[in-house]
Amino acid sequence: MGKQIWKPGTMIYPLPAVMVTCGNMENSNIITVAWTGTICTNPAMTYISIRPERYSYHMIKTNGEFVINLTTRDLVYATDWAGVKSGKDCNKFEVLGLTKEKASILKVPLIKESPVNIECKVREIKELGSHHMFLAEVVAVNADEKYFDENNKFCLEKANLITYSHGKYFELGKELGKFGFSVKKK
Repeated sequence: MGKQIWKPGTMIYPLPAVMVTCGNMENSNIITVAWTGTICTNPAMTYISIRPERYSYHMIKTNGEFVINLTTRDLVYATDWAGVKSGKDCNKFEVLGLTKEKASILKVPLIKESPVNIECKVREIKELGSHHMFLAEVVAVNADEKYFDENNKFCLEKANLITYSHGKYFELGKELGKFGFSVKKK
């Protein structure tokens, strides 16, 4: 059996399913994004890609900041709902029962229920076609203390993170190895 040839498309899966917050404590929104990832370690940089017609797009472009809130099994309903409903029609924090939390540096609220909140300042916007990419510097990371063990090691694997793959959400599974395990001396 061979492989089928398809037209060009975005088939890099799975991706993190994140809820991005924007605006400020008084006027904010949540948008679900799967087009996100790491760009650089030093300085710490990330990106999100959003369609210009989305309600959050202009909030982020105007304010120049956003927060990436990692999502979990417990947040899967909110993650999906925030991605299919528009913030111009409702207050997503209120409808979804999510808690706004003050960020450490930015004016954008964090989602308290998220295990990790990544505060980002936009450095550049790339207009690429259907989506525009917001290249951003990470200015702070907020990690929920309930995921630290007795040795103060952060155990994010206990948060039941979710991913997005080809139209579906999945919970991350078991560990298969640790970086470098394939060449580790015995």
